[in-house]
Amino acid sequence: MKKITPTLPKGTRDFGPGEMKKREYLFKIFKDTFSLYGFNALETPSMENINVLNGKYGEEGDKLIFRILDSGDFIKDIDNIESKDSNNLRKEISKKGLRYDLTVPFARYVSMNRDKITLPFKRYQIQNVWRADRPQKGRFREFYQCDVDYIGTKSIVCEAEIIDLVYSIFEKLKIQDFSVKLNNRKVLFGIVETLSLQDNFDKICIIIDKIDKIGKDKFVEELKYIDLSKSQIEKLNSVLFFDGSNDDKIKFLKDFLFKSSTGLEGINEIENLTKLSKEFIFDINLARGLSYYTSSIFEVILDEKNIGSLCGGGRYDDLTEIFGYKDISGIGISFGIERIYEIMKERNLFPDSISKKDTVLVCSMSEKYLDDSLRISSILRNNNISTDLYPDNPKLKKQLQYANKNDIPYVIIIGEDEVTSKLFTLKDMETGSQEKLGIDEIISKVSS
Repeated sequence: MKKITPTLPKGTRDFGPGEMKKREYLFKIFKDTFSLYGFNALETPSMENINVLNGKYGEEGDKLIFRILDSGDFIKDIDNIESKDSNNLRKEISKKGLRYDLTVPFARYVSMNRDKITLPFKRYQIQNVWRADRPQKGRFREFYQCDVDYIGTKSIVCEAEIIDLVYSIFEKLKIQDFSVKLNNRKVLFGIVETLSLQDNFDKICIIIDKIDKIGKDKFVEELKYIDLSKSQIEKLNSVLFFDGSNDDKIKFLKDFLFKSSTGLEGINEIENLTKLSKEFIFDINLARGLSYYTSSIFEVILDEKNIGSLCGGGRYDDLTEIFGYKDISGIGISFGIERIYEIMKERNLFPDSISKKDTVLVCSMSEKYLDDSLRISSILRNNNISTDLYPDNPKLKKQLQYANKNDIPYVIIIGEDEVTSKLFTLKDMETGSQEKLGIDEIISKVSS
């Protein structure tokens, strides 16, 4: 048999037991907090029909969908295969794709289950997604998203609660140097409409969304590629980069957008939100590239460190309409759990206790005591004590090394004296001390 060098696909990772402990700790904080805010758990399949995914993420996003090849003889029914280009061929041999995000599958779920759910419906979802992106630091092809969404309500209270939720999460994670940025797609449309650029709205939003990555000079350069004049670019920049407080920006844009009913509607929504929450920065050049956003958009970033957003999201009014469910407004935010994990690891924010197993290792001095070892292990487990039983019967030294390497804090040693006296040796692996105790005493000591 030919030997294979074990490798991973680019942009994917393994997570060992130590990392999983930390990730599970992180997931638990998210799940517990989401539950406190009244969100219910939901899961959807890893794959979706390609017509569910296509057209929801903008031109750039659609290119990053991982398509799944049809099974079986997928080319047998294709006529004139030699004459087809790769794009046309792909449509005929791939009818499914890996999910790109969790929001579109959520909209599909709501549309399919409209008779079973009660509106407004609140859900959280923590699952992995896939993007055919170029891997780099902090950016992977397979990664977890962590979403909360409301659907079936247009209330601005949802925006205020999401902002409050963000602060609650990061307070528990002990990350304090962050900012919540907010804008409104209606405001952005009002700006381009006022400048008579509405035909290029989607293209301009995609370029605006890249400002933090490409810088202001490159941003201006890319605007030239979509045939904006120098005068239009200067006017657009003067609005997008207007500096001041939230109130200053609201006042400025009310004057600037006086001819745009859509723009003024967006400004009024932001102004109403300021009456419920002061914990955000109104950022006029925040765009969010996904094309399904229709109103409020969020982004949370670390202060003074350009590593991309920690979470982002927004309101979408038309996402379920394509599935036949009209007039349903939704809003949600997605936490970048992979970046948050890296920040916490870099700053040593994970508690030391989670790297150690809350476990007892039962060691047998001889094969003839394996029955006793199994019995003691069963008693411990019945008392909710995690118990590892060494399956072989090597020397005690090797069993103790196993405990140390796996961060197991306690070892119970079972030999002839222990079985006869029913007093078992409990060894504290951190201090090295050991004492002989009855099983009830061991349960009490380890549990405490």
